[in-house]
Amino acid sequence: MAKSSAVEIEVGDRTVRVSNPDRVYFPARGETKLDLVRYYLAVGDGIVRALRERPCMLHRFPSGVSGEKVHQKRVPNGAPDWLQTVRVDFPSGRHAYELCVTHPADVIWAVQMSTVEFHPWNSRRADTERPDEWRIDLDPMPDCPFSTVRKVAHTVHEILDELGITGWPKTSGGAGLHVYVRIEPRWGFQEVRRAALAFAREVERRMPDEVTTTWWRKDRDPAKLFVDYNQNARDHTIASAYSVRGVPEAVVSTPITWDEIDDVEPRECTIATMPARFAELGDLHAGIDDTAYSLDTLLEWADRDGLETEGQ
Repeated sequence: MAKSSAVEIEVGDRTVRVSNPDRVYFPARGETKLDLVRYYLAVGDGIVRALRERPCMLHRFPSGVSGEKVHQKRVPNGAPDWLQTVRVDFPSGRHAYELCVTHPADVIWAVQMSTVEFHPWNSRRADTERPDEWRIDLDPMPDCPFSTVRKVAHTVHEILDELGITGWPKTSGGAGLHVYVRIEPRWGFQEVRRAALAFAREVERRMPDEVTTTWWRKDRDPAKLFVDYNQNARDHTIASAYSVRGVPEAVVSTPITWDEIDDVEPRECTIATMPARFAELGDLHAGIDDTAYSLDTLLEWADRDGLETEGQ
């Protein structure tokens, strides 16, 4: 098959050249690279808000999601001069300049580079070592039905309300749900992770038949839901709000309201359905930056219970 010609996409005051626009990326319905570009343009405000100022790892699929996946941390040579980056350092002594999204064109450039999934850090470039986002990952084990995920989400909401904290839920784009909380950037990754473990243990106490915080996967009950506090560890990333997932159906990690928990069907949230939803509802996470919360109470719970996070 001959290569399709490139197209130029106007994104605000910038132009991004997209090569191979007709390459099929998602075989379930035949959506192409250009369809992926159009999707990210349609949710531009939302994806930029989710990624803004954060180091971002890119999950690239050069030949579409049925092919090889490339985990890319470093922005390659030859990137546009308007593209911004942030330096992050690793325990090995190495470092990388990762994409730091500040403009919708940055997202479209990444799609041109065959990016499907965006995996941002939970800290921003002003201080990459102090997270401003606590992530609650409701991760069902293989025999755990989505009905259990819904039930656990309601308990998460209940505990957050008791703490006076607003959580912002979204589908994971997989089998679970995520809830994000803006926090004051006062603590390092280890303390945020301890706070996340204290919260997870409280969920487990209230739902012992459905929830586990057991660290080793092999030791977990396959019918339970794991509250994965480890997603708050340094350099751990999960797909952002509005990120497409690298699956044939082009499922999207979709912001939802708490009232939608019992009705949402995650597999129906795709690049085919999301633009109309976004046009109707706007960004359901638009207020996420309005208030940053303290982890003091959760860290008191961690001290009370003598919690130290495993696997560090």
